[in-house]
Amino acid sequence: MPTARAAMRTIFRLGGVVLAGSLLAACGSGSDGSSTGKAGGKVTITVDLFGSFGYKEAGLYAEYETLHPNVTIKQTDTEDEADYWKSLQTRLAGGGGLADVQGIEAGRIASVAQQQTDRFEDLKKYGAQSLEAGFAPAKWAAATGRGGEVVGLGTDVGPEAMCYRTDLFKQAGLPTDRTELAKRWSTWDGYLELGRQYKAKAGTKSAWLDSVGSLYSVMIGQEKERYYNAQGELIWETNPALKTAWDTSVKATDAGLSAKLDQWSPQWNQAFAAGSFATLPCPAWMLGYIKGQAGEAGKGKWDVAALPGGAGNWGGSYLAVPKAAEHKKEAYELIKWLTAPEQQAKVFTKQGNFPSSTGAITKIADATDPYFSGAPIGKIFGAAAQAAPVQVLGIHDQNVAQQITNALSEIERKGTAPGKAWDNAKKGVANTMG
Repeated sequence: MPTARAAMRTIFRLGGVVLAGSLLAACGSGSDGSSTGKAGGKVTITVDLFGSFGYKEAGLYAEYETLHPNVTIKQTDTEDEADYWKSLQTRLAGGGGLADVQGIEAGRIASVAQQQTDRFEDLKKYGAQSLEAGFAPAKWAAATGRGGEVVGLGTDVGPEAMCYRTDLFKQAGLPTDRTELAKRWSTWDGYLELGRQYKAKAGTKSAWLDSVGSLYSVMIGQEKERYYNAQGELIWETNPALKTAWDTSVKATDAGLSAKLDQWSPQWNQAFAAGSFATLPCPAWMLGYIKGQAGEAGKGKWDVAALPGGAGNWGGSYLAVPKAAEHKKEAYELIKWLTAPEQQAKVFTKQGNFPSSTGAITKIADATDPYFSGAPIGKIFGAAAQAAPVQVLGIHDQNVAQQITNALSEIERKGTAPGKAWDNAKKGVANTMG
């Protein structure tokens, strides 16, 4: 997906990921070669996504079209997920202009599963129930409606780690070994303390982290209950875990550790190549983003270590078929294939998007990434995925998260008092929910 997954999926220029030979061999399978064309006729399947899910980059559309000669796939993209979601809601209400396949961000899936099952196909109609055992239970459950409807197939999840610039660490006299760093910043207080040490040496040349919004997002991703409780009640204003994430983010601002860059902004994108910050809390999908923005010059300068404070999850998406789709069966066959273990593993090699398929997770266990100093990303993110809590997802998760990160941006960029910024967040949430 950045809010969490909102704009993280911009178009990337990517380096490769080195996998065990067994994975590369396994990736050659995954289709029975049967055509989904109507009685031998040509079918154009339209796919509408936010940013890039990696299917073009991994060559999956071309492969599918080769396996299914009667099928042509046409994809459209909206870079910002918030804009995409707004447009999707308008088209769902009107019933027109919908693609055969629509992407759904993890922060929106509860809204679809709980409020919009009448506007999306129940994929069980096409046999999706046979796929359930191949997905992480929480991933499958989140896309299941109250009546048992299955409204989407999972593409990926967002286990979290910490990405960092080894060259900037060396210049500041900090250790660069990922195991040692994981011990030094086993807590968020330890992470902030290392940040203070970095600032003392680096001065104004670069900041410790990109923004306190990214710090908050990754911290709240470590919690089971964030904005809603298990009973579906909004709890964000009184959730102590959320307050801890907020207070830690404010501490980072007060200590001058942030580069004060709004995530997904042009300035933030440019900062990757400029070396404007030394660390970046990163879910798995962020690896591809870093490669795209830092470019070839960044290869070998980045590394990945375990996250402070324990495992967490930030983001992930689904593929769904609207009831108004023109080619429903063909759309289902496509998303079934795209989310199969072999295809999810291929996307991981190109994007870094961590699979939601349990079969694919096994395949990528030994993955390393030369761009990130040979980091064992399969093990690091795999361990995080196993230890991450099963999160409670609510209807307005994405809306609340956006208002909080907006408020934190006010604090670091405009100097707004934390109390005032919190009040602004509350007003923003109230306005968003109507």
